[in-house]
Amino acid sequence: MTKSVLVGISGGVDSAVAAAILKEGGYRVEGLYIQNGFPGGNEADAENVADRLGFPLHRLDIRSSFRENIVDYFVSDYLAGRTPNPCIVCNKKIKFRYLLEEAQKRGLGCIATGHYARVEGTDGKDGFRLLKGIDKGKDQSYFLFQLGQEELQHLIFPNGDKTKEEIKEMASGLNLLSGMESQEICFIPDDNYRDFLENYPVTLPRPGNIVDEKGNVAGRHRGIHSVTIGQRKGLNISSERPYYVLEIDTKRNEVIVGREEDQLAQGLIATNCSWISPGSVSRDALRAKTHIRYRHRGVDSEITFLPDNRVRVIFKTPQKAVAPGQAAVFYQGDCLTGGGWIERRLRDA
Repeated sequence: MTKSVLVGISGGVDSAVAAAILKEGGYRVEGLYIQNGFPGGNEADAENVADRLGFPLHRLDIRSSFRENIVDYFVSDYLAGRTPNPCIVCNKKIKFRYLLEEAQKRGLGCIATGHYARVEGTDGKDGFRLLKGIDKGKDQSYFLFQLGQEELQHLIFPNGDKTKEEIKEMASGLNLLSGMESQEICFIPDDNYRDFLENYPVTLPRPGNIVDEKGNVAGRHRGIHSVTIGQRKGLNISSERPYYVLEIDTKRNEVIVGREEDQLAQGLIATNCSWISPGSVSRDALRAKTHIRYRHRGVDSEITFLPDNRVRVIFKTPQKAVAPGQAAVFYQGDCLTGGGWIERRLRDA
């Protein structure tokens, strides 16, 4: 019986090569292009990929769901003084959800994307594990921490055991290098989130004071949506030493700033946690390396379970710019154990 797979096709090089690898591996490949209602995608490139590789390309218009689950979440988090990560939420609520639904509807056995990550079966009660891609500079497992066994049992990442350079070489050999590279946030083509927020049909926070930790006024902000934790540039504060954003107080409409050393946190509280293989996670203290944002090198940590699906994370060494709204993702070696959303930093352990 021929193996079959539905591949998420964006029009970019990574998803194109993922489809090519699967075709060469004997899979019956079909593609899915998701239309989200924003101009960041490239349907023409996706069609070109499907034509060159010779597989059918299906289209799915999910613009209403995308706006509700991703864009509205993104906007509301910024307005609440948090720093959102829409790609993580999109992977769970949009990309893999609709890939699975469409694959099942069309009788296809697996789903695949061009992410640099790996899935490994454990041949035991813990099901499937999610691993980093072997190209550590390109690894995208951080964005997948909310996936679980429902997705992993059907999921293939053909690019996970290859480097970006190898993928580019394969694309060149297949004449697929004309495809676009992925943008940081697909619905903000110029990556200017402040302009996006200020042109979105929503009431923006009003301007307010920038204060130090003693309450002394150091400057003015144009709205809490315009700053992020750890920000240094653009604060317009005259000082011999630079200030950094430490906290955002939504009740007082204030931005609290401090010096570089004031950013250090001993740990964090994370909420809405999820675990790749729940049966493998002990409810005792968990030792893992915590990544508090994409590209963070990770820090050795002790994780303690709290009520209401929350955890306390204590770092072995203090960390800067722990931002509420970002994801704290836990690894043991190359294995992604789980993660949660940062609720607040802990100044003291």
